[in-house]
Amino acid sequence: MEINDLTPAERRIWDAFPRGEGVDFREHPDDSSVDGAGWGPQRTVRAEVLRALLLGAGRAEPGQVAGLKVKGARIVGKLDLRYAVIDHAVRLRDCWFERKPLLYGAQLPALVLGYSTLPGLTAGTVRVDLVFRLNCCRITGPVRMAGARIAGGLFLQGAVIGPLTGEEADEPPLQLNHAEIGTDIIASDLVVHGQLRLNGSTVGGQINLDGARLLAPGGTALHAETVTVGTDLRAKGMRAEGRVTFTGSRIPGQLNLAHAQLVNPGGVALRASSCTAGEVWLRGCDTVQGTVNLRRSQFDLLHIEPETWPDTLLLAGLSYRALSPHLPAEERLPALEREESGYLPYAYEQLAAAYRTAGDEAGARTVLLAKVRRHRRTLPRHARLWGLLQDGTVGYGFRPLRATGWLLALLLTGTIAYGLAPPRPLKTGEAPDFNAVFYTIDLMLPIIGFGQESAYAPSGWYQWLSYLLIVTGWILATTTAAGVSRSLRRQ
Repeated sequence: MEINDLTPAERRIWDAFPRGEGVDFREHPDDSSVDGAGWGPQRTVRAEVLRALLLGAGRAEPGQVAGLKVKGARIVGKLDLRYAVIDHAVRLRDCWFERKPLLYGAQLPALVLGYSTLPGLTAGTVRVDLVFRLNCCRITGPVRMAGARIAGGLFLQGAVIGPLTGEEADEPPLQLNHAEIGTDIIASDLVVHGQLRLNGSTVGGQINLDGARLLAPGGTALHAETVTVGTDLRAKGMRAEGRVTFTGSRIPGQLNLAHAQLVNPGGVALRASSCTAGEVWLRGCDTVQGTVNLRRSQFDLLHIEPETWPDTLLLAGLSYRALSPHLPAEERLPALEREESGYLPYAYEQLAAAYRTAGDEAGARTVLLAKVRRHRRTLPRHARLWGLLQDGTVGYGFRPLRATGWLLALLLTGTIAYGLAPPRPLKTGEAPDFNAVFYTIDLMLPIIGFGQESAYAPSGWYQWLSYLLIVTGWILATTTAAGVSRSLRRQ
C-alpha cells in the first residue's frame, strides 16, 4: 500500500504508530460503538491499513515502543491476521467493526477490543503473551477461541454476545473449549444468548461468572466439563436458562453458585457428576428448576438449604465431608427420598457421617433410623412386619429407651395383676414366698430364674396374662439384642 493512498484518519494512525501513541476519534467520552455504522469518513479506517502497520509497514522510532492504539474508529473491510506473528500490542477500544476480525493461529503480545461492537471474532488457537480484553463488547456473531493460549488473563465482564442468526444460529456464541489461560477468566455480568463452552479448558487462577446471564432455554447454557482451575469457579447471582454442567471438573477452591438461578424445567439443570471441588456453595438459591445430578462427585463442603433441592436428584456415589448450614436431620432427610434411582443406602450413610463430623450423634442416629425404615419398604411383607415390630419396640436399636419403657409397662401390669390375685403354689409348703415383681420378671425373661415361675401356677385369665408376658418378653429380648448388635457393628 502506498502512503499517499491514506485518508486523513488513516494518516493519524500511521503517524502515531511508531511512537505507540493513541488516536482518539471520539467526539465525546460517552460515544458508544453501537452507533458506529453511522460514523462518517473522518472516523473511518480501512482494516487493510491496520494490517499493513502490524505486519511490518510501521517501524518504531528510536527509543519508542511502537503499538496500535485507537479509540472510536469505524473499521471497514476484513482485518485478516491469520497465522500472523505480531510484535506490537493491539488496542482497538470503542471501535465498530464492519466484518469479524480473523486472528486464527495469530501470535501477539496483547489484544484489547473493549467496548467495541463486532459481528463476531475468529481467534481459535490464538497466542497472547499478556491479556485479551473483550470487556463490555457487543458481539452479534460467534466468538471462536477454542484452543487459545493466553499467558495472562481473559476479560469478558459486561460483554453481550448474540443472539446468533442465519447460518451461525446453531453455533455456540462463546467458544473457549480447550483454552489455556495463565491467570483468570473475568466474565462478571457477561450475557450470552446461547451456550458458553468451556469444556477441557485450564485456568491458572479463577473463573468469575458473577452476575452472568447464560440464556439457552432447552439447551446447554454452560458447558464446563473437565475444566481445571487453580482456585475458584465463581458464579454468584448467575442466571442460567438451560443445562449447566461441570462433569469431571477439578476445582480446588470454591464452586460458588450462591444466589444463582438454575432454570431448565423438564431436563437437567445442574450436572456436576464425577466432579472434585473443595467447597460447593448453593446458598440463597431459589429452588432449582430441573434435575440435579451430583453422582460420584467429591466435595469437602456442600452448602445448600433443603428448599433449594428440586423434586428429582441423582446422588449415587456423592461424598462430602461436611454439610452446611447445620440443620436438624429431619429437614435433610426428604431430599434423599427424591433420588431417581430409589433407595440408596450410601446416601444415608454419607449424611449420617456428615452429622458425626459436626459432632451431632443424635442427628446421625436419626438418619440411620430413617435408612432402615426406608430399606424396610423394599422387603417382602413378612420381613416388613418383623421390621415394624423392631421399629415399634426398640427403634431398630437406635431408640433403646423405648424397649425399657415397654418392659417397665409390662412389669407394672404383671406386678399389679399378680399382687392383687397371687397364683396358687404347685406344692404347698415347698414354694418360696410369693413376690409379684420377681414372678413377673421370671415370666418375661426366662433366661433369668428367681424360682417364682416354677413354683406357682396362675389360672383363668391370669394364665393368659402369663402367656402374653412370656411372648412379649421374648420378642422384646430378641429385638433388643438385634438392635444392640446393630449398634455395636456401627461402632
